[in-house]
Amino acid sequence: MGYFNVHNLFFLFLFSLPLLVMSMHQVTAKSSKKVIPLKGRKQLTNCNLFSGSWVFDNSSNPLLYDSSTCPFLEPQFDCKKFGRPDTDYLKYSWKPDSCSIPRFNGEDFLNKWRGKKIMFVGDSLSLNMWESLSCMIHASVPNAVTSFSKREGIATVIFKDYGVTIQLYRTPYLVDIIKEDVGNVLTLDSIKAGNTWLNNDILIFNSWHWWVHTGVESQGWDYIRDGSNLVRNMDRLDAFYKGLTTWANWVDANVDPAKTKLFFQGISPTHYQGGDWNEPKSTCSGEVEPVFGPTYPAPLPPPTDVVNRVLKNMKKQVYLLDITLLSQLRKDAHPSVYTKDHGNDCSHWCLPGLPDTWNILLNAALIM
Repeated sequence: MGYFNVHNLFFLFLFSLPLLVMSMHQVTAKSSKKVIPLKGRKQLTNCNLFSGSWVFDNSSNPLLYDSSTCPFLEPQFDCKKFGRPDTDYLKYSWKPDSCSIPRFNGEDFLNKWRGKKIMFVGDSLSLNMWESLSCMIHASVPNAVTSFSKREGIATVIFKDYGVTIQLYRTPYLVDIIKEDVGNVLTLDSIKAGNTWLNNDILIFNSWHWWVHTGVESQGWDYIRDGSNLVRNMDRLDAFYKGLTTWANWVDANVDPAKTKLFFQGISPTHYQGGDWNEPKSTCSGEVEPVFGPTYPAPLPPPTDVVNRVLKNMKKQVYLLDITLLSQLRKDAHPSVYTKDHGNDCSHWCLPGLPDTWNILLNAALIM
């Protein structure tokens, strides 16, 4: 009986071996696809939009828009116009682990937010995202009547057939730069522009990019006023924390979440230091592929901790568009040398490109 069992087990093993080999091959094939895993924080009850993978999609699905046909796109983000030859960076789709993202439809977006006002408030990364959303919507309704204007730091697109207004308010620090006798002073406890932000149905705030600028011409101020102290400079993370706390206090005191949906656009990473992805001699220039996971070699940028601390202590609920990690993986998505001034821009993002995903996630957060 013992021999019979051993004999049967031996033949069972021989029969099963090809199936085992086939199964191992399928797992290997699956894991060798262009997939970039990411683990992030949970934002929705049943779906973490920011935990997932970048998946290469070479299907016939068209781009959401063409840069040459969007009337709102500035040259600095139009990488195709300035000669970027590769296109694979446009073919990566973000796929959350725990759910599916609704495909963005600009006409559906306009119908849902008919008669509403949307405002992006922040720096040039807000500009990146605002232009992306405007182009995404326009491509869905190319014959819709629109108006486009810029004045006094506010850019406005109105889709008149739907009564939807999408604005950008440029304020890189969120807090004020005030003219004093000594010069321009970054005042960490002052927000005088806030009345312009009120009466919107959706507000998307952003800041950080300018807090690391140095030199009067680059940073736009001569001194920092920290309470009663007037200083030439201070630790920029400390300054950012104090300025963002002033913004948080303003939101808590002035915005009604029952009337206005509140978002904070997470920290957008840069790719000037190739050591961050284990290529010390590199920048974003010439990069044509993302960083393939499972994780990004460098840690999250320090200002992400500041954002998390401030949002955690707020009375009003602000939804964090937690784009940092998924954007860290996209070293391939910057304009680099394919921009108007032919510098090496590893801070902003090509359009079409990564900010389209940010807006797809914004839309998902609004409707899911």
